[in-house]
Amino acid sequence: MKLKEVERMKWQEVREMFPDQLVLVSILNYYEEGNKKIVDEVALIRTISEEDANKEFFQAKPGNLVYHTSNRDFVIHLRRDPLMT
Repeated sequence: MKLKEVERMKWQEVREMFPDQLVLVSILNYYEEGNKKIVDEVALIRTISEEDANKEFFQAKPGNLVYHTSNRDFVIHLRRDPLMT
């Protein structure tokens, strides 16, 4: 069985195609700036209703995330353990 190839999209493309919506995406590419992970390339899995947002957020597999397209940039704030050096 052959796996379906994912369609790589820039975050801006997702925002344009699905304005003002929650989406479940697979993170394909990002870079770090200080304590932020800036996601710039994703694969759209599906749109998410407001009612299902919390459930989908907590059930998302590693590498997947629910995010709202009203956000101009896709930024994940990283929490660093202050006791780790």
